Amino acid sequence: MPAKPPDEESLYEAAINHIARYAATEAGLARVLSRRIDRWGQKLVLEEGADEAELAQLSRLAKAAIPGVLARLKALGALDDSAFAASRARRLTRAGKSRRATLAHLAAKGVNQPDLPDDPDRELAAACAFLRRRRGGAFGEAPRDKLLAAMARGGFTQATARQALSLPRDEAEQLIKSLENLP
Repeated sequence: MPAKPPDEESLYEAAINHIARYAATEAGLARVLSRRIDRWGQKLVLEEGADEAELAQLSRLAKAAIPGVLARLKALGALDDSAFAASRARRLTRAGKSRRATLAHLAAKGVNQPDLPDDPDRELAAACAFLRRRRGGAFGEAPRDKLLAAMARGGFTQATARQALSLPRDEAEQLIKSLENLP
């Protein structure tokens, strides 16, 4: 007799274990649970030679339980896309990522319409953090043209990149320090 397919309770337990270790979005956790079900099916086929048609139906039933698991976690407050987006946006900005790069990252994680302010001061501070990491501008001797190109690829506007490159080191450090107090 083939092993029992994952049910809502086992998927809920797996979801709790996952979010205890990793920050996750609804879409990301749904992918994790779906892959878990797929691995269960692959193991059954490889080890026990299970009937693939029956297995496909059991997998569909198991995957149908995923929205219920996500709803339970949302009701408990354990799964919150807006909190994930805010936290990840702060971390990425401190790391020197532009608003555009942050939005792209959040979209890849499955966050729809994140509430990310369009703040020019925050963008300039992130550009300074980018320059410090790249040892350019006031923080080093990297070629200006290469820095402008790298900043453009990183999602910074030309005006922001040029402004960050022209700042003296103490002003740039002060802007980077302001990133520590992001809401």
